[in-house]
Amino acid sequence: MNRCLASTLGLALAVATLTLQGCAVPQPYVAPTPTGSTVRPPVAPATTVGNEVAIRAISLLGAPYEWGGNGPTTFDCSGLVRFIHDQLGIFAPRTAAEQYSAATPVPLNDLEPGDLLFFRIKGRISHVAIYTGEGRFVHAPQTGRPVELRMLDDDFYRPRLAGAGRLF
Repeated sequence: MNRCLASTLGLALAVATLTLQGCAVPQPYVAPTPTGSTVRPPVAPATTVGNEVAIRAISLLGAPYEWGGNGPTTFDCSGLVRFIHDQLGIFAPRTAAEQYSAATPVPLNDLEPGDLLFFRIKGRISHVAIYTGEGRFVHAPQTGRPVELRMLDDDFYRPRLAGAGRLF
């Protein structure tokens, strides 16, 4: 009987071992080590003062125009510029002509978001806008038209563009 018991136990142990091998937990997956360049996730562009000026200008699209308006709910062209710059702690004079005189000139082919565009209307600098990139600008045009987005090649504004500048 001992021999029979030993043989039975040996058989049971063999069956149990084979059965448990089917339940064994596999080793965790380890990705192979890359050979060559590593792909990195994209990095958001750094926030610049100019981008912040442009973003804030865009956020005011649709705000009503009011001559002499300098925010927070109504704007004229230079009041829009002054309001946004003041929010960022940057001094901006009150009128378009004063802003033109205070701005550091920027060549038109080097425009960056946040730069100011100055226009001669009726022979003098009397209108200002904020460049937002990709040939677009935000401005407060005139009574009856809210703050809007325009293209640099606009038939009215392009021939009146006198220059560009930066206050930051």
